[in-house]
Amino acid sequence: MIQVPVVLGERTYQVLVGSGTRHSLSALLPVGARRAAVVTQEAVGVEVDPGIENRRFVIGPGEAAKTLSTVEDLCRGFAQWGLTRADVVVSVGGGVVTDVAGFAAASYHRGLSVVHVATTLLAQVDAAIGGKTGVNLPEGKNLVGAFWQPAAVICDTEVLASLPAREWASGLGEMAKYSFLGEPGLEELALDERIARCVALKAEVVAADEREDGRRALLNYGHTLAHALEAVGLRPDRAWDLRHGEAVATGLAFAALLAERLGRIGADRVGDHLRVLGAYGLAAELPAGARVGDLVEVMARDKKATAGLTFVLDGRAGLEVVAGVPTAQVEQILVAMGAEP
Repeated sequence: MIQVPVVLGERTYQVLVGSGTRHSLSALLPVGARRAAVVTQEAVGVEVDPGIENRRFVIGPGEAAKTLSTVEDLCRGFAQWGLTRADVVVSVGGGVVTDVAGFAAASYHRGLSVVHVATTLLAQVDAAIGGKTGVNLPEGKNLVGAFWQPAAVICDTEVLASLPAREWASGLGEMAKYSFLGEPGLEELALDERIARCVALKAEVVAADEREDGRRALLNYGHTLAHALEAVGLRPDRAWDLRHGEAVATGLAFAALLAERLGRIGADRVGDHLRVLGAYGLAAELPAGARVGDLVEVMARDKKATAGLTFVLDGRAGLEVVAGVPTAQVEQILVAMGAEP
């Protein structure tokens, strides 16, 4: 077992990484908690024992469950069961579950404790760590949410053995991002150490910038286009079958090409991005039918976009947030990657 602290003063918590760590859940619950609301999805199929009275709350499948109505249903269920601020929410699942359950916990009674049991690679290296919770609107990804730090996070690598291939690839897409945030050569490490290194890097960033006022925005590398692809893909006339990490992989390639177009990096650095993606077996392709106008419209509503189109981009000094990127440059890169004008 590897323990990684997320240092936030009185709210410091531990992330446990290793095979079988989910069996430590009862020891990680807040002192005095009498009941645990276990939030999960049917497809997750991972059982946990909180060691106290508990009730299972099942949300809908996939990204479509990340809505305000899901949060309302959960909070009403909590109220009908009589959950109090002295109790705890336990999320068991991937990023959708940790985002939704975390937001419900942050909202119900104005906040009660939450412990995340992350069951996907993506959730273990990113989504469950750092306290960002939220749901989607038709207008974009994660536009409604809250910062709400968990009491603990469990990354049980044993449950990853049954992860479907595309969910595994989705996690690798998020993991690839860390290669450009100060962890080169991740692909050469054993799985537990790879996950722990990603967690440690994110923990360091979160400890320095909990509410994304500065450096934490760099964790969104590749995500501006990724979130646009996901948001557009939820529209009835699109319905792309696209996992988050797959979208991030495309977003990383896009960000590298855009940075090259803006003169921030050279072709060799673009090659580094493509090499890392290739090492993880990740494609950097836009889905068929992607249209430039749709994607630019959603990217303009990104949370970082306070001064025109805004991206996290690589450069000679490393990653940084770049505002006011010319729309024409963005459109040209999208067309070069196969988007319809």
